[in-house]
Amino acid sequence: MTQKIRIMLVEDHPEYREIVELALGREPDMEMTSQYGTAERALRSLLDRNAPNHPDIILLDLNLPGINGLEAIPDFIATLSSAKIIILTQSDRETDILQAIMLGASGYFLKSTTVRQLTEGIRTVMAGGASLDAKVAKFVLNTLKAKLPQRDIEQLLTKREIEILTQIAEGQVKKEIAERFGISITTVVTHVSNIYEKLNVKNAPAAIAKAFQTGILQVRKMD
Repeated sequence: MTQKIRIMLVEDHPEYREIVELALGREPDMEMTSQYGTAERALRSLLDRNAPNHPDIILLDLNLPGINGLEAIPDFIATLSSAKIIILTQSDRETDILQAIMLGASGYFLKSTTVRQLTEGIRTVMAGGASLDAKVAKFVLNTLKAKLPQRDIEQLLTKREIEILTQIAEGQVKKEIAERFGISITTVVTHVSNIYEKLNVKNAPAAIAKAFQTGILQVRKMD
């Protein structure tokens, strides 16, 4: 039997914790192993590295009492580096999105996301990828387009790579991208690999973080 994805939820609203626990409990490959109302309590629970059921995924709210989610990301990574962090929040503020990505979050979802989108995002992150809420991904792509001069875009990535990156940001999977452009899935995989190699990153959030840190992305007020 395949081991289930172990999930910790850090969320201060008990009612929402119940909703998430119920939703994830319906997934045959997932289990909620722990839930906490504050980051401090969650971090204390991880200090015993020999304790059973350490999470594979930490679903982390940003608006928490005490240490907030953004402040807690580095502490979670330092305490349990094997766990992947997915932000699950109401905040669609640009600064929150980009800071969470910069600090090492592997995913960012709004609480308005569907159960299917969230569970697929968890599986994507567990498989070594990165996953963003569709609204967040679209915002990130639009920000990149707005801040990077067209001349520099053309020098950095090819037209087809930009097209594929656009499709990925819009939530399309490799099979759909291949069908859209009339190319093989293998070719799509090669293009994606080239994109990350040119940006010298391992995933989409890392690419955005690097762009933000180097000044390609700059904080601006969202519409």
